[in-house]
Amino acid sequence: MADEKRQPDGKPEANGPPAGESRIHVDSDWKKQAQAEKERLAREAEGGAPAAPGAARAGRAGRMPEASFSTLVQTLATQAAFFMSSERDPRSGRSIQNLDLAKHHIDLLAVVEEKTKGNLTDEEKRLLDTILYELRVAYVSATS
Repeated sequence: MADEKRQPDGKPEANGPPAGESRIHVDSDWKKQAQAEKERLAREAEGGAPAAPGAARAGRAGRMPEASFSTLVQTLATQAAFFMSSERDPRSGRSIQNLDLAKHHIDLLAVVEEKTKGNLTDEEKRLLDTILYELRVAYVSATS
């Protein structure tokens, strides 16, 4: 039988599992891990802690930053800085610089500044003023 596919050890490959059998192999370690995860999620649910899918993964990888004014400002500033960058996309080799998008994010921060005038703490105002100043200087530099 020259058409038969062979495994690396030279034995013929099976065409699939025998009728009624599965190729999934479940060992006792896997069962123990699944049971431990189930028990952990049940404990979290009893304690009122969220047991959303991916919650365990998020705990290991780090927590999301607090939803706050400073996080909003820093997120918009990061986007503006990203689009002013002269770096290249490692996959395509194309420039990621997009000064129109950078200006758009700076303008969004200016809208936030205008709409929150008189409602910010001194620290929040200082943060927004500093970031806007630095981004505007960087934008002028990037366009020169």
